[in-house]
Amino acid sequence: MTLGVLSTSKPKPANINEAVQKARDAFNRGVTKPIEWRRQQLKNLLRMYKENYNAMVDVLQKDLRRSKTEAILLEPSKGIVNILDDVVIFNDPYGVVLIIGAWNYPLQLLLLPVSGAIAAGNAVIMKPSELAPATAKFIAETVPKYLDNDAIAVVEGGPEETTELLKNRFDYIFYTGGTNVGKIVYAAATKYLTPVTLELGGKSPVYIDNTVDMEVTTKRILWGKFVNVGQTCIAPDYILCTKEVQNKFIEHAKKILKEWYGEDPQKSPDLCRIITSRHFR
Repeated sequence: MTLGVLSTSKPKPANINEAVQKARDAFNRGVTKPIEWRRQQLKNLLRMYKENYNAMVDVLQKDLRRSKTEAILLEPSKGIVNILDDVVIFNDPYGVVLIIGAWNYPLQLLLLPVSGAIAAGNAVIMKPSELAPATAKFIAETVPKYLDNDAIAVVEGGPEETTELLKNRFDYIFYTGGTNVGKIVYAAATKYLTPVTLELGGKSPVYIDNTVDMEVTTKRILWGKFVNVGQTCIAPDYILCTKEVQNKFIEHAKKILKEWYGEDPQKSPDLCRIITSRHFR
């Protein structure tokens, strides 16, 4: 018994890379975003099916020795086995969800995803950040008093406990935090092809031109940077401006910060603190 194999010329690596780059360039130019483009491409795909129906049946016969009847039944057209079907979407819970919270908003960034997971009907294992120990202790002691102890649990601890957690099979993982740990979480999830949501923050530059109200602008930027002392993923990271604007900003900033936090900010009850010395840089 011999198998017929269609001869194909293998693409060179350079051609492969070129094709990938070409697709990425098209996406970056916004080619694929207009609704009309998407609609037209789908119409073209449908037209391809209609115009090449017999050719599709032929290649299926060559590759799989599939009979015409079976080819028609299974592909490329909608077969008689499902011709009367409608599409129905059932929203079922994933199962057991692991939620790993962050230290900068140790209540919100843990309990909000937890509420969503519960609302969707999932069981939940929550891991508060060890860098906010008082909050972690509060969650570990308080949650069991209010929520189902069989379906919902709190695991305290640091890297060792998190590593042990990630050895288990979960049906969904939701992680908020830094990129380095995010990579570890994602790598652990690949073992079971577990779907993952990683909220890893970003960068927030600020641009100031010479037409702004400098008093208002400075207050807004400083508020964004000093609320939670900048330990927020959308806090301003840096300012783009001319030297002249920079000098004006610094002048206003000194005055405003003194108004907010006094002569000695360390003694101000309104100024938050950096979570650890390692994060202070």
